[in-house]
This record gives sequence, structure tokens and C-alpha cells, in this order.
Amino acid sequence: MARVALLSNPRSTGNRSLLPRVRSFCAEHPDIFHYEVEHADQIGTALRTIARVKPKVLVINGGDGTVQAALTELYRGGHFEGDVPPVAVLPNGKTNLIALDLGAHGDPIEALERVLELARTDMMSHIVSRELIQLSGGTPGGKPVLGMFLGGAGLADVILYCRHKIYPLGLPNGISHVLAAIALILSIVLGIRAAFLPPRPSPVKVSFRKQGHLQGRFALLIVTTLERLLLGSHLHGSAQHAGALKMMVVERRPTALWHALLDTLRGRLSSSRDGVHFERGDEIRIEGDHSSVILDGELFEADHGRPIILKPTAPVPFLRLVA
Repeated sequence: MARVALLSNPRSTGNRSLLPRVRSFCAEHPDIFHYEVEHADQIGTALRTIARVKPKVLVINGGDGTVQAALTELYRGGHFEGDVPPVAVLPNGKTNLIALDLGAHGDPIEALERVLELARTDMMSHIVSRELIQLSGGTPGGKPVLGMFLGGAGLADVILYCRHKIYPLGLPNGISHVLAAIALILSIVLGIRAAFLPPRPSPVKVSFRKQGHLQGRFALLIVTTLERLLLGSHLHGSAQHAGALKMMVVERRPTALWHALLDTLRGRLSSSRDGVHFERGDEIRIEGDHSSVILDGELFEADHGRPIILKPTAPVPFLRLVA
């Protein structure tokens, strides 16, 4: 039985330079079963094969799209008899939010070494449960997909702006994200509209089951089941309504964006302020006219008569690398 199964996507941007080191590390450690895929439609076959070696931990090494596709197939595919192994994610994507939430940061090889070290123990103190976000809608006749972080409204526009305008410059990820944030702030605070800045977000309506709705043009829309976000901040929904889905909506006003930025720098996003809304729930409905949302790197679009509906799944085990 392999202690660790590693699923890698050689085509992810981070693996272009990392994969030779990963292959060498796996060759030196026979208790790692390494399986490489080049397309998302190969992940189902990969997990069926991995299930046969009965690993103690499943490690995903790829970009956001690889992680999203693997989580969807892992939850839906039924490849493992009984309980699925806990999942670890190497810090190898553009944003690495899932890896950050699980304590994986810095050098991916060092993270893999830590996973192997934990796999040689009972791991119980490092296994945590996280629900996934189940997204339905957004594509005609599309099947529900699963992920852990969704960005919408102006945030989706900024993510796309960063992907198409800034990443091609070849700058480090941290600098790219800072430039995208500055562009967002300039477009909102100064009201500048130009081709070199993110576009004005489309109107969107966000509804919560039995909890009313919000409607307008928003700077940020975040829905997540993660505990930690960028800069190490924690997102906590309103205590009035329990639910697995945690949501933050920031109105498109300078004061609202400033409040959200200050709370992020303090490391705790937990209470509603002027123009900043926090909710928790078990169903969120997003409606709009060609309003984009991005779930773990994959783009979806809400349209008239075709809303996006978010629900949580049952808890899935993950391996946290820090106690």
C-alpha cells in the first residue's frame, strides 16, 4: 500500500519548472505513487487507478483548475470503497488559497516532504473537515461542479483582468495580485474607466434562502468554505444565520472597499460594516445579466432565467500540514 498518492498535471504553469524536482523526489521515495494527467477528462481514470493502491493521503499537484476537477471527481466519482483518503494540496497555483488554508506554503517539495512525514503517523490530529461548494447553473445543461472559493461581481472582473492583462507580463504572482488590487481601487475610488483598468461590474442579485437578498453593482463577492483567505485573513459569516457557505459582499463605494481592506489587513473579516455584508447560509442564488463568477479558476456566467445556485456538500477530509 502506498502511503501517499500524488496526482500531477504537467501542463499547469507551476509544474513547468517544478515537475522535474517532483519526479526526482518520487523516484527517491517508493512509498509515493505518482500519477500524471494532462487533461481534466483523465482525472477520473487516474483516481480509479489511485484507489487500487489504497493511499493514506491523496495529494493534488496542479493549478486551480486541476484542484477543482479533482475535487469534483473525487466527490462524485465513487472510486474509493468506503471513506476517501484525506486530501492535501501542494502550493503550486496562482493563488493557492486551498493550499494556504491547509497550511501548505512556500516550496512545494518541502510541503510534499511534510505530507510524507505525516503519512507515516496516524495523522488524526491533522485531519480536518471542509465542505465543498456545489455550483449548478452557469452553463446550459452543465453538470454541477465542486470547489472551495468563488469570486463574483467586481472580483471576477479583476481576476479575469489579472489573468489576461497582468499574468502575461511574467511578473511574480504576489506583484501581479498587488497590481490588480491597485487597478480595482483606482477604478472605484477615482471612477476611472479605461481599457487598462478592470471594467465596471454588471448588476447582480444575490439571494439567501429565507434571508432576503442584496442587489446592485458590487466591488467584491466572495463565497467560500475555507477558513483562511489571502494575507492570512479569516472570513466569518453572521452569527445570526448558521450555514456552511460563508459569503462577503462589498458595495462598489470607496468607504466600503476601505473598510474591507482594513479588516483584511487586521486578519479577521467577521462583522458587517457600512457597505460590507457578511452572511452564512446553505443556499445562495446569484442572478444577473452576463454576470461572471469564478469557482477555483473556472469561469461561469449567470444570465436571465439561468441563475447560479450554490449549496454545500457533506464534509470532505483534508490534511492540514500544521497542527
